[in-house]
Amino acid sequence: MRILAINIQNFRKLLQCHIDFSKKITLFVGANNSGKTSAMDALGKFLADRSFTFNDITISKHSNINQIGDRWIQEGCEEPVDLTEWELFVPKMDIWLNVSRNEIHYVAGIIPTLKWRGGKLGVRLAFLPKDISKLFSEYREAYFAARKTEKAKEKVEIRLYPKNLCEFLEKNLNIYFSIKTFILDPAKAEAEEPQTTPFEMECFTDNPLKGIIKVDMIDAQRGFADPDNADGTERTKKQLSEQMRSYYDKHLDPEKSPSPEDLDILQATEEARKAFDRNLAIKFAPAIHELEGLGYPGIADPKLTIVTKMSTGETLKHDAAVQYALSKSDDSLKLPEKYNGLGYQNLISMVFDLMRFRDDWMREGKAKQAKKDSDRAIEPLHLVLVEEPEAHLHVQVQQVFIRKAYDVLTNHKFIKENENFATQLVISTHSSHVARETDFADLRYFKRLSEGSESTIATSKVINLSDVFGKEDETDKFVTRYLQATHCDLFFADAVILVEGSAENMLLPHFIRNKYPKLYQRYISILSINGRHSHRLNPLIEKLCIPTLVIADMDSAEKEGHHKAACPERGKGLISSNYTIAKWLVKEKDLDKLLAIPSAKKEIIKETPYKYSIRVAYQTPVAIDYDGTVKEAIASTFEDCLVYTNYQLFKGISTDDTGSLVKSVSDAINSASSFEDFHKGVYEILRSGKSDQKAEFALDLIYAIDPDELIVPDYIDEGLEWLQSYLDPEE
Repeated sequence: MRILAINIQNFRKLLQCHIDFSKKITLFVGANNSGKTSAMDALGKFLADRSFTFNDITISKHSNINQIGDRWIQEGCEEPVDLTEWELFVPKMDIWLNVSRNEIHYVAGIIPTLKWRGGKLGVRLAFLPKDISKLFSEYREAYFAARKTEKAKEKVEIRLYPKNLCEFLEKNLNIYFSIKTFILDPAKAEAEEPQTTPFEMECFTDNPLKGIIKVDMIDAQRGFADPDNADGTERTKKQLSEQMRSYYDKHLDPEKSPSPEDLDILQATEEARKAFDRNLAIKFAPAIHELEGLGYPGIADPKLTIVTKMSTGETLKHDAAVQYALSKSDDSLKLPEKYNGLGYQNLISMVFDLMRFRDDWMREGKAKQAKKDSDRAIEPLHLVLVEEPEAHLHVQVQQVFIRKAYDVLTNHKFIKENENFATQLVISTHSSHVARETDFADLRYFKRLSEGSESTIATSKVINLSDVFGKEDETDKFVTRYLQATHCDLFFADAVILVEGSAENMLLPHFIRNKYPKLYQRYISILSINGRHSHRLNPLIEKLCIPTLVIADMDSAEKEGHHKAACPERGKGLISSNYTIAKWLVKEKDLDKLLAIPSAKKEIIKETPYKYSIRVAYQTPVAIDYDGTVKEAIASTFEDCLVYTNYQLFKGISTDDTGSLVKSVSDAINSASSFEDFHKGVYEILRSGKSDQKAEFALDLIYAIDPDELIVPDYIDEGLEWLQSYLDPEE
């Protein structure tokens, strides 16, 4: 048995959100405030009995709830008899399971018909009024009492609680609302829109999934001990010793249902207790003798004795129960756990939690003999939710955790030998390093949607990345390898900039930081990828619907033959050999036509599945004041365009590094006899440079001058200004 998918409705910004689950690990990725935490909280509240708050209801639905309240206070309003009018406004979660035939006994209480013989099975968990009649009458009573009190005194303008139904529910939500469960129709599982709630198919039990799914959760807010915090306030929230003591009490305590293996430790404990009692009797003898001298105890009074009660579990109830050895040779060099780094505390804590979750599920150790567990069958499905495991962890430890977490959860003989008992791990993260260690098929991207026709507020949708590139085609393999070899920042970014060369990749962050302040405040992912490969990212960009700026090189070439590279000039019949320009975005290769395309025409607006834009930026002609005459220089690459744009700067640059491209360009400028010689000389020097020399060109430039002094080439300026405006909510 496993979870196939969930569908969340009306929960915070998840107005309607479908999430497919992977067989083992499902990773939630997305930019900040995209809904990842909301999805984790929804799972915790619907499946793990966590309390709801009124703000869990999507805020755009509050006005609809108030409209219900407005009708209820009308004179002669009849008491509602069903919950149908709440259907569209309350939080709901559909959960779809895949159940095999030999597991039907687990789900006997939620099968849709007696003819059902395994396969898809769905239930809806809806947060609905417990007793609609009680809510109706008590709201009216409170509302009219408040209005009556307001009228009792003249010239006082104040609105007392409750002003409306939302305010009434905000204070009393869990008194009047609870989760109700309904059986869904498997035939409608693949429908684009969720099916309406089948109120006639309500389950008899409050939570029919309780014996089917065991849910455990590690929250994002994990506080650890601060060694300098002596007041014991909120900063000291969690210690490994507390986790170990809890694990010991449940699984290891020899005093609970002792087995033959526990007798030795129990005997040792008893002997230690007797020795301690004898010592206490000797130590307290003078004090007790002094009491007796005061006439107590009397003849009829019981004699005062000192007897201890010793428990093995008590040995873990102190701050230094867990220590870290600092030396392999000297056992005395140890420190309490709170003095270890927060990263290791977090890693050890999480792994220990996973082990505890697994052993709790398997009723390992003493838990198997506990009465409350012995009468309860092991659930066939274990769902573990982990929020932001990267907290306090450096990169390598993040990667180790994501590689090993599932193995820890399933490291049990019974789980390995019984395939019907499954574990599914769901992780939400902001870390590109965690995402990089996970298969594309397991990523679920949370896409932020601005307010529009679908909703009056910003909402989120979840995009399944398992089918972005098809099944194991060459593009899939390339992009997966590329992202795993570089980074996965684009899953957390507000926008993406694709650049073709290492020089652009080095200098672009300087341009953004120094000249585009609003863009600098955004989360921008800059990916460096060769021009003939950049289009391979298109399926991923389209799936994510993320605004994208592609900075491409013109790469001027001869039209005939093998398209040999040529110095760019107008009217020479040249073309662009860059795949991004010629075949992917602009779909035009004639150089003269490309130079004539206006800036506004370089933006491509995509409408499906969600509206976003992708814009291309390539070299445009640069006007140079050459010896008092304005000349037009046409660039082929970023490097020569940067030189033309900063002609005076490169002309006066001084460097002792005679082997550098910067020095060669400066010499070519100063030694040229004409503009044509200068134009062709710069092109030839930069054209002859290898890719590693172009990276060196950027490094030499950064070393020689402050990047803030550079003028941004017009084509890049146009692209960055466009992206800055696109991401500005005021624009």
